[in-house]
Amino acid sequence: MGVNGKANVNAGTLRSWFVAAAASLHEQRDYLTQLDAAIGDADHGTNMDRGFTAVVEKLDTSAPPGRLLTTAGSTLVSTVGGASGPLWGTALRRAGRSLGDAEGFAATDLADALDAALEGIVELGAAQEGDKTMVDTLSPVVRTFREQLDQGAVLEDALAAARAAGEDGMRSTVPLQASKGRASYLGERSIGHQDPGATSTALIISALEQAIADDK
Repeated sequence: MGVNGKANVNAGTLRSWFVAAAASLHEQRDYLTQLDAAIGDADHGTNMDRGFTAVVEKLDTSAPPGRLLTTAGSTLVSTVGGASGPLWGTALRRAGRSLGDAEGFAATDLADALDAALEGIVELGAAQEGDKTMVDTLSPVVRTFREQLDQGAVLEDALAAARAAGEDGMRSTVPLQASKGRASYLGERSIGHQDPGATSTALIISALEQAIADDK
């Protein structure tokens, strides 16, 4: 893949990412639903599985990566119930707009796209780290990925470190009291449960790492 700006990722890589994410979310559907049953509507696993399956069905790898992401985002908005559809839809559409119409993009462009995705989620969901949401996973992912690239890490190593940071963030949601979404209605009863949105986000980031590693 090369170092930093020399790494080039294309629509085929993104297709591999969504295929891997859809497979992982399908495999972990019942687990995600179990997590959501404790503090939510018990539909997160089903919703994410349905949404990413629909994304894979609609992927057009003849389109540039940015447009592929915006289409994926729109598909999630139309197929995923609850908060996850609008949040991930916004994230992917913001990321797609960040990439523009280029046929390929570098590691630093991916960092910019992840920044844009996180910014969209924070704006729409009004959540910050510590609120027991997907932001607790995605924020350390974005921060660590950028830091690793700035230190000269190659794309695969930067993503591996970012994925690990995101998984730490995911686990950090267990002792937190939810302050956003349906889980916040439970007050202190939300403490002791891992956030399902943070968990599915970790699965999606792990799929991205896998797709880029396989594309070497």
